[in-house]
Amino acid sequence: MDTDAYLEGAIRDVLSGDDATLDDRIGHAALLFAASGAMAEADRLITHWHALTERPVTALVPGAVPARAWAMLFEAQGARPDWAAALIPLDLDAEERAHDTYLARRVSDFDGLLGGSPIGEAVAHLGPSRPDRLRDAVTKENLDAWAGIASRQARPDVAVLAASRRLAPRLVAGADPLGLGEWPETCAGSLVAALYKRYPPDTGSWREMIAGVLRLRGGGTAPPAASLRNIGAAEARLGLRLPDDYREFLLTCDGLPADVVFPRLLGTAELRAEGGVVVIADPAVVLLTAAGEQWRTVEIDPALGTTVHPTFRALLERHLLILAQSA
Repeated sequence: MDTDAYLEGAIRDVLSGDDATLDDRIGHAALLFAASGAMAEADRLITHWHALTERPVTALVPGAVPARAWAMLFEAQGARPDWAAALIPLDLDAEERAHDTYLARRVSDFDGLLGGSPIGEAVAHLGPSRPDRLRDAVTKENLDAWAGIASRQARPDVAVLAASRRLAPRLVAGADPLGLGEWPETCAGSLVAALYKRYPPDTGSWREMIAGVLRLRGGGTAPPAASLRNIGAAEARLGLRLPDDYREFLLTCDGLPADVVFPRLLGTAELRAEGGVVVIADPAVVLLTAAGEQWRTVEIDPALGTTVHPTFRALLERHLLILAQSA
C-alpha cells in the first residue's frame, strides 16, 4: 500500500467529499488502523468524527463484514470503546460460521455484471468461478500471503481479515501484516486535523473559549479578570492602547498559565513594550505589533518559524483547535 497516496486521497475525501464519501473514508481508515494494532488511533479518529458530524457511528460500518470485523476485534481486545455502544451486538459464534462461509465462496468471472442487479447475480452464478486468493489466505491464516495481495491495493480489504475470529487476536496484539509501523498515528492526526478544517468548532465567548482551553489541557484555573483600571495603568505605562480583542481577553482573565506547547501569557502588570512591539508571553514568543491602526499577533516557534495571526483571538482559537485535535 502506498501510504502517501492513501493519506493524500483520504485528506481530499475528508475535506471535499460528500457525507457518504467522508464516512466511507473514515470508516475504512479506522478499521485499517485497528487491524494494524493501532486501536487507540482508530478510537481517536471515530470519536472526533462523531463529535463533529453528529452522525450515527453505524454510518461507518456499511455492511456485514465490517460489522463482523469490529466485533471480532473488540472480542480480541477484551473491551469496547464508548462509540461502539451504538453498534448492534452480534452472536460471534454465528458470525464466525458466516465468515467461514463467506471466505469459501468462489468468485465468478461475471461478478459485478450489470451493477449487481438480480439478473447480474444470476449470471454470475452460472459463469465459471475460481477461488479468491485474498480470502483463501485468510482461511489458511496466512498473514504474509494476505499482505502480499492487499499491499498492492489502494485500499486494502482489511475487513475480510479482521472479521476472522482466529486472526483478530493476532492483529490486536500488533501483528501489523502491512508493516505500517507508526504511520497510523500520523495518518489519524492528519485526518482529525482535516475534520476540524471541514467542521470548524464554535469557540463561543471569551469565557467559553478559555474554559475550553483549560478543559482540554486537563484542568487548571485561569487568573482572575483584570479590571479596567489595571488595563488603563498598563496602557499608560506602555504608552499605547492595546487592541480591543486583547483587552476583552484581559477582562476575562489576566493572563493564562503555560502548558507543554504554549507559553505563559502575561498579566497586565508584566506587559512590556519594546520599540512599539508589546511582549505578552514568557518566554517572549508571542508579540503584539501594530502597522498603522492595524494590530497583528506574532507567534514565534523555533521549530515551525513565525506565524502572523490577524488578531489575538485567532491565536487562541488556533491553540484551542490544536488541543482539540490532540485530545
